[in-house]
Amino acid sequence: MNGVHDGFMFFILFWGMVLIVFMAIGGYFMFRKFLKLLPKQDGMSKLDWQNYWVEKSRPLWTEESKAFLDLLVSPVPKPFRDTAKHAIAAEIGRIAVESGASQVTREHCIEGYIKATPKRDYRSLIKFLEKHGIDYGPYRHLLKS
Repeated sequence: MNGVHDGFMFFILFWGMVLIVFMAIGGYFMFRKFLKLLPKQDGMSKLDWQNYWVEKSRPLWTEESKAFLDLLVSPVPKPFRDTAKHAIAAEIGRIAVESGASQVTREHCIEGYIKATPKRDYRSLIKFLEKHGIDYGPYRHLLKS
């Protein structure tokens, strides 16, 4: 009878640890989201600015540029893809609006994609661009900064 009791105790401890680990991971991502919601010195948060640039550039997006954006975010895992797409679209939109462009071009997409990608992911970004034959030559300087 003692062996069954010990086995059940290990089962409970194992699942207790699994729950704690999952709660810690979820808490980490929730805290990161909370930090993005905090207002900066200008009174707007990072998410406020992303929403602003997405809305401001909405009329500039063509079907071709939307399809290219979908291609660029395809390596992002599905649960995080919408968030990444929004952040990258905001950066692309900011670049297009600030340049005075009449529409979002492939060049805006490549530049915004590089600028919106964290530096720790540059290696996989370069592999992805090269795999799809996308010329990022004019933007190599962005990958060094």
